[in-house]
Order: sequence, then C-alpha cells, then structure tokens
Amino acid sequence: MESYLPSIIKQFEYYKSLGNKTFEQLTFNELQHEFAADANPISVIVKHMVGNMLSRWTNFLTEDGEKEWRYRDTEFENTYTSKKELITEWNKGWNCLFNAVKALNETNLEHNLY
Repeated sequence: MESYLPSIIKQFEYYKSLGNKTFEQLTFNELQHEFAADANPISVIVKHMVGNMLSRWTNFLTEDGEKEWRYRDTEFENTYTSKKELITEWNKGWNCLFNAVKALNETNLEHNLY
C-alpha cells in the first residue's frame, strides 16, 4: 500500500505531461481542428476531460462523482477562445485530481466509495 499512492500520482503526472507536450507542439487552430466529421477536436476532448475530473474528484470521498452542477452535454461544444484559456482549464482539472489524490492516505484506500 505504501508504494501505491506515489505510483498512481506518478502515473497521473505522466499522462498530464503527455497533454502538456501536445499543447506545446500545436497551435490553437490545430487544437480546435476537427480531423474527421465524426471526431472531436482536441480542445473538446480537453473540455470533456476537465469536466470529468472536476466532477469525479471534487469531494470524491463523500459525494457522488456525477455532480448536479456538471453540464456534460456542454462539454462537447467547442467554446475555448484561446490556447491560454484551454491550458488554464486543463490545469484546473488536473489540480483538482492531484489535490484529491495527494490528500489520501492508507486508511482512505480501504474504504468503499460510491
């Protein structure tokens, strides 16, 4: 159990870094580009991931993961107006996740969550 929490934090940091590297390589227009008619652009995927992280990780030990304030359908609207805004929101979602996970301890890992 002692290595589990550091391990998952490291794994989450790795996945966040992949997104960060993607943002460094692409312009805002490229992040918003719909590469296929039935595919979401990266900016929409980011928006959905942020909504998911905020909903799932906010008070996740005591509340249901699907929050009343989440409007999932709007996450699929391409509304970011700048790369800076997209990255700010991306970081907001990840900060929520990391704050929740880094506050955990061995005792938390033995509780059932609903």
